[in-house]
Amino acid sequence: MVEIAQNLFTTRRGSMLVGATAAVLAGIVLLVYLHSYRNSVNSSAAPASVLVAKSLIQKGTPGNIIGTSDLFQVASLPSKQLQTGALVDPAALAGRVAISDIYPGQQLTAAYFAYAPAGTLQTRIAGSDRAISISTDAQHGMLGQIAAGDHVDIFIGINLKSIGGSQPVIKLLMADVLVLKAPIGASGQLTLRAPLRQAAELAYAADNGRMWFVLRPASGAKTPNPGIINAQSLLTAKPVR
Repeated sequence: MVEIAQNLFTTRRGSMLVGATAAVLAGIVLLVYLHSYRNSVNSSAAPASVLVAKSLIQKGTPGNIIGTSDLFQVASLPSKQLQTGALVDPAALAGRVAISDIYPGQQLTAAYFAYAPAGTLQTRIAGSDRAISISTDAQHGMLGQIAAGDHVDIFIGINLKSIGGSQPVIKLLMADVLVLKAPIGASGQLTLRAPLRQAAELAYAADNGRMWFVLRPASGAKTPNPGIINAQSLLTAKPVR
């Protein structure tokens, strides 16, 4: 009987130890779960930075223009409110173009943008800038020598009409104009970037006169005003040494 009692006591003691161990393990699991849940809640509530439209961003707006202008602002939102693909760095906009209108307050996400093909003109103009193409030839446009990215001065030759007849004159029309595209052959079109008013002047000059495109130095270029060049000023000008 004593031996049986001892066996029962040992069995009962083992069961109690197993139960206690199970309870401890359950408690540990519960603590780990609660800790993980608390971290998850804290993480979702933690503030995160995101780019938000400050004003209307129209479809077709280049990302690099958005990133360097006043079209966006950096907002701080709880992490759980960030949309999928939310952009947090303006550098991520480089080389992209908006494929739909983005309204004020909307988060900038990858879904609103597509990568623009290399050389897309829209990535090179903004605000009052316009792109305009002017037909020219190798003599007047230095075609084959001027390339995209170069800066040129533009002279206009026109017949100035008066009561006594007409007089051909040449003057500097505009200086330091960016070439967006240039043909490789001896004839074709130069695509230039110019403010709206100057784009209109270029259009008038192309229809009513002859233009010369003169390459500027890559750095340190100066723009002295040569004034009006006509037969009289040409004949009376002092030789340049």
